[in-house]
Amino acid sequence: MAPEGPLLEAEGLALERGGRQLFQGLSLSLGRGQLVQVEGANGAGKTSLLRILAGLSRYGFEGRVERRAPLLYLGHHGAVKALLTPRENLAWHISGEAEWCDSEIEEALAAVGLYGYEDVPSHALSAGQHRRVNLARLYLSRAPLWLLDEPFTAIDRAGVAALETRLAAHLGEGGAVLLTSHQPVRVDHPLQTLNLDTGGLS
Repeated sequence: MAPEGPLLEAEGLALERGGRQLFQGLSLSLGRGQLVQVEGANGAGKTSLLRILAGLSRYGFEGRVERRAPLLYLGHHGAVKALLTPRENLAWHISGEAEWCDSEIEEALAAVGLYGYEDVPSHALSAGQHRRVNLARLYLSRAPLWLLDEPFTAIDRAGVAALETRLAAHLGEGGAVLLTSHQPVRVDHPLQTLNLDTGGLS
């Protein structure tokens, strides 16, 4: 169970890449039930920020990050191996969070519209189906803190609606979500924005 208080805190974050300052003086506190969308122009460092907060990158980075709860990070490019089936891809996750049983995996795949595709080699799936395999992790994870990079990319309208419902349920259960998205985020929950250009949370 996640502790009381903020699940994630960051202070004085700054990132420089290729001699260019992407952002600086950035601070963030993310608590239970909080939904935050990271905003900024292309190349502003949105993906880099999520990777830093997830502990996956430190190159060119300054500042303090404290994670006080288990997290699930889903990158823009899904960690789906083409030679494995959806079932095999979901049986283990790089985070080491858990190993899931067949029935749990089948339920997660059904929730994202992939019933019947459990044992199809992933290289035979479309780009949207690849995304759905990755998003099925949201139905398996017990981590209270989710960091999601462009989760709505390459999925159809029904998939978007299902994802919005899943995010709202996670937030209603006391989880927290920090995400990037080029599409409008229409989750039935208060939404805050973190603007990398101004460094402010609103």
